[in-house]
Amino acid sequence: MKRTILTALLLAMPLMGEAFEDKLYKQHGVYKIFYSAFNSSFIEPDIAVINNIVRGKGKGMVNIAVMEELAIGTPATITGQVFNILQQSQTLEFVAVKEEKSLYYLAPFEFENQDYLTFKITVKPNHGEPSYAYDFKFQKKMYHD
Repeated sequence: MKRTILTALLLAMPLMGEAFEDKLYKQHGVYKIFYSAFNSSFIEPDIAVINNIVRGKGKGMVNIAVMEELAIGTPATITGQVFNILQQSQTLEFVAVKEEKSLYYLAPFEFENQDYLTFKITVKPNHGEPSYAYDFKFQKKMYHD
């Protein structure tokens, strides 16, 4: 059933235009870091229940996947915050989701309708050097369904 989450996320990516203005990922050394932010309503209700995901008005999800090889997830420590235009922040609490060779990290957040959000993310691949970390940010305007 978890595989359905990944499928839903991949299918929803073209609908999330603003997050992918330049490309679908950030390249840092040997790592490709895929990222997206989307409304939790993209996830089917039964899948959300199985995975303890809260769906609803003003509920969003951030998805981060780190890959060294295509289609094989790399374990990582992901941290981050999301800021609105008033610089109010929320700390993102990422949870790992593993499906066969896929590994990605999801974190919930809340937003107001037409909120323009800035996501600041830090990725530390677990088998990289201890001091190896990559910081990046992306922006997304979120709408209530």
